[in-house]
Amino acid sequence: MMILGNLRVATLSDGYGLIPDAAILIEGGRIQWVGPEAHLPPSAAPRHDMGGRLCTPALIDCHTHAVFAGTRAAEFEMRLKGASYAEVAAAGGGIVSTVTATRAASAEELLAASLPRIDAMLDGGVGTVEIKSGYGLDIETELRMLRVARRIGALRKVRVRTSFLGAHAVPADYRGRPDAYLAEVVLPALKVAHDEGLVDAVDGFCEGIAFSPAQIAHVFAQAHKLRLPVKLHAEQLSNLGGAALAARHDALSADHLEYLDAEGVAALAAAGTVAVLLPGAFYALRETQAPPVAALRAAGVPMAVATDLNPGTSPLGALGLAMNMACTLFRLTPEEALAGTTIHAARALGLSDTGRIAPGFRADLAIWEAEHPAELSWRIGPAPLHARLHEGEFA
Repeated sequence: MMILGNLRVATLSDGYGLIPDAAILIEGGRIQWVGPEAHLPPSAAPRHDMGGRLCTPALIDCHTHAVFAGTRAAEFEMRLKGASYAEVAAAGGGIVSTVTATRAASAEELLAASLPRIDAMLDGGVGTVEIKSGYGLDIETELRMLRVARRIGALRKVRVRTSFLGAHAVPADYRGRPDAYLAEVVLPALKVAHDEGLVDAVDGFCEGIAFSPAQIAHVFAQAHKLRLPVKLHAEQLSNLGGAALAARHDALSADHLEYLDAEGVAALAAAGTVAVLLPGAFYALRETQAPPVAALRAAGVPMAVATDLNPGTSPLGALGLAMNMACTLFRLTPEEALAGTTIHAARALGLSDTGRIAPGFRADLAIWEAEHPAELSWRIGPAPLHARLHEGEFA
């Protein structure tokens, strides 16, 4: 049990939900009470003076590909010379190039490569991170990636949620035979991963260079049989109706959404599916068509923000910078960006006990060298993190 006192608390209960001169009572890893310190119930718990600093929920990065091997700096150079995402993929680059490096890496090598990325996230105030598979594209490596993700959660004070992304790309040995790849690799791998307790959700890439809506629907059907929630990379490079497909399957989230149309917006709103915005990929690919934020806002679709950390199209490991980019490039407000990395990011992962500062919620907290929450999106550069708590303990 402990008391954090002398705080400015952004509870996220109503907008920022700011409480000046606040205190938080923590017991058993959960928040027991939050409010003006003058109203703090009598308690013998030790008090930690936070010096008037800002406290928010620990941030949640709800879309990452943080476990991988190798780099794709050469493709960065190709794109700067004018190659499109599709042209890079056709030349043997893109997702498939990372597959080669990841397949060759042992579990220990993958872990050693991934931990520094996770540590940087934690230094930026992140308390929960989603990690996808999808760079194995064979049963053995997909399972290895998910096992490494679980190990990260055991080795670091961070909550890790995993997503099975076998339907990420068609590997070279199945080129021209995507249905065979799904039947012979993706669905069997998903079953084994589920049986091992390695999967929290099932994802897919619905795009012309990846899988059609009909093919993704087949994967989703298997996920539903296993009682696993689904999410989807949709409408990043074109509009195939992936967001509407995700909504029909009660998806937790639809992610990217640059080419989302009015029908897709309405489908997400009706289903309560979270729109996950990924400005890092938009920036790195030098896209010009932004997600329809105004339409999403008007329809009441919850909008999350994430890094999309990956070696090719979003080598971005700083969620605070993603918040700034979401405001600058997509015109979110700082309040929306903070909600997008707390409340709505939690919802995109199917979590109901984090993302706010309220009684009963996990005491996953970030203490910042800041006076107002808008500073978290305003800043370009290192996060002004003073301290982080994971389940009520200083991390």
